[in-house]
Amino acid sequence: MPHPPLDNAWRLTHLGRLLGHAMRRFDERVLALMAHNIDVPLALSNLAARAQVSAAHIHITRHLALEGSRLTALARSAGMSKQAMGDLVGQCEAWGLVSRQPDPRDARARLVCFTATGLAWLQAFRDAVAQAEAEFRLEVGEQVATVVAIGLEAYAGGADQPLPRYPASA
Repeated sequence: MPHPPLDNAWRLTHLGRLLGHAMRRFDERVLALMAHNIDVPLALSNLAARAQVSAAHIHITRHLALEGSRLTALARSAGMSKQAMGDLVGQCEAWGLVSRQPDPRDARARLVCFTATGLAWLQAFRDAVAQAEAEFRLEVGEQVATVVAIGLEAYAGGADQPLPRYPASA
């Protein structure tokens, strides 16, 4: 017995796809703002302007502790493999954003730490995120932006909780 034709609209409008598009748009705006920030060293702003800095590089900016992080902890925090994070750290090290320092708590271990240039990059990231968030609030309105933020915090905070199962028609 043939099946009735399926409605394909859900494939383009489901929440996960919308969240993905929103995240990419937000990250692209942040990188564009950083590319034009006069406080970012010229070589780094040129990399950002030429799309050489990606959302993956932003993982280091988001997850590296100010006091430094071991590579394994940094990878775990960013949800990446140690090898992939090691590659990113290597690139960021070549760009002068981070350096590897001896861990004062364990002579065998190394910490990935922001350099002075990396701290300037981090401040530019903070400024760009604040501006991108303000632009989001202007575009969708203060009330919608607040509801979205509360909803995303609740959803992200429940990542360790099993989600209830809903019928397909819900």
